[in-house]
Amino acid sequence: MGAFQAPISHLQLLLSNPHKILKNNPKIPSLLTTTTTRRLLLLSLPLSSTLLLPPNQPTSFAATFDPLSQSEKDASGAVSLRLSEALDLLEKGRELQALGDFNQALHYFTLVVKNYKDFAFSEYARVGRALALYEVGDREEAIAEMEDVSISLKGYPEVHAALAAALYVDKHAPLLAENQFTIATLLDPHYTDLSYVKDTKHWPPSLISSLQHFITLS
Repeated sequence: MGAFQAPISHLQLLLSNPHKILKNNPKIPSLLTTTTTRRLLLLSLPLSSTLLLPPNQPTSFAATFDPLSQSEKDASGAVSLRLSEALDLLEKGRELQALGDFNQALHYFTLVVKNYKDFAFSEYARVGRALALYEVGDREEAIAEMEDVSISLKGYPEVHAALAAALYVDKHAPLLAENQFTIATLLDPHYTDLSYVKDTKHWPPSLISSLQHFITLS
């Protein structure tokens, strides 16, 4: 049995004896020319048209693709609008507090707390509301608000300092007041300075007076 011989391809024959092959097969030159032309045409195409996009895919697909649906865009727009409204009301309340108009400040802080409580920063409106409530006469509600916010905003020094002053004067609870004031001053020592709460934090006069009584133990 003879040794196995691998079949000789047309390309090997062409390379070994090109003149003979071309003479016996007159169609080969035209085939070679056509193949070469096709290869050059393929190489000349942009990479994106041959590899990156599926067949028959419009080239503008990537530019027009939007991952958000219209309903998602509408919902996002509504949240952004509510957020802007709530921040405007909070800022207005703080402006009125700084001007000493605690009745109007209370109104704006209450609007934020009532209508925008789903936003985390509404807790800061509750602090402003508690301070304003303390000034306009409803101290029981003010202290209840302070106690609640001192938990939800634990570590926010202003509410701890305000609660300390109110507990000392209105609840006659010096130990509880001392605990709250220790938290406040460890976080921000400025609350030992009455001018700071008056000129920078814009506390109402009644709460400043209570803080003074606590600091001086009078």
